[in-house]
Amino acid sequence: MKEQVIAGIDVGGTTIKIAFITEDGEIKKKWEITTNQKENGKYIMVETAASIKQQLESSWELTAAGVGAPGFIDVEQGFIYEAVNLGWKEYELKKELEALLQIPVVADNDANLAAGGEKWKGAGEGARNLLAVTLGTGVGGGIIAGGQIIHGESGMAGEIGHITALKEGGAPCNCGKRGCLETVASATGIARLGLEAVQREKKGYLMEKMQSVGTVTAKDVLDGAKLGDPVAEKVVDEAMEHLGLALANLCNSLNPETIVLGGGVSKAGDFIIDKIKASFQKYAIPKIGRETKINLAALGNDAGVIGAAWLAKEFFVKEEG
Repeated sequence: MKEQVIAGIDVGGTTIKIAFITEDGEIKKKWEITTNQKENGKYIMVETAASIKQQLESSWELTAAGVGAPGFIDVEQGFIYEAVNLGWKEYELKKELEALLQIPVVADNDANLAAGGEKWKGAGEGARNLLAVTLGTGVGGGIIAGGQIIHGESGMAGEIGHITALKEGGAPCNCGKRGCLETVASATGIARLGLEAVQREKKGYLMEKMQSVGTVTAKDVLDGAKLGDPVAEKVVDEAMEHLGLALANLCNSLNPETIVLGGGVSKAGDFIIDKIKASFQKYAIPKIGRETKINLAALGNDAGVIGAAWLAKEFFVKEEG
């Protein structure tokens, strides 16, 4: 008898990560292909399906696929309203991939599926109530309550990065608002705050970086703070104050068991976790502040494909039941 596997697919603007995963969450094979954005992403699913067929071994039976993509998605219909970075608009992703592979397909936002992956096999394993936050170019988020991804009325639940931060006004955000959390707590936001700080202070570690390479990155700011540079430390403290407040407000409402933090900024490790915890506990209800775990994401780049396979397993087991 052939071993049954699920295809987990994580579509990004540069690469598409794909894996064959068992119903127990074991990755049997994983690989990447380049995202072909020509003609508004017309060939993305065609090339993904072709790659899956090529990589599928004769001893495996492909039973379903889960797909994570950036953008606004109708999960029930597998319909992409818009994914700007891919060129997709009003795109029937589920329908197309089902036709190409002849198996059932479910699609969801990539941040939601990263949360699902961490819940199933990562830093939130076993948690039925979980908040996942990705600190990358922006701030992504996924909310799991009662073991299920929360989508909201129009599929936009979990847009943690667009919570308005502490200050009135604030920097403009790509969403059209000002002062969103991702303008201060993302890698982009931390770099912006660092650049503004060095232009004011004109000294220390960040000034050295500015003079040598002409700019300041989030990594520079975090590295400087770890070394005790006061300008960099002040920037990190400001960013983590905003993030801790936002997480506390979310947890005061949702009361998750675990917060999982991933993305490039989280690579600063315990240094960043300790600063977030200090701010979080200041603003959280005391009992929630004491009991909520804040963990670093464990799955890295595999979170999306594992979460995609988890959703397909959950969705189609329920469908059949």
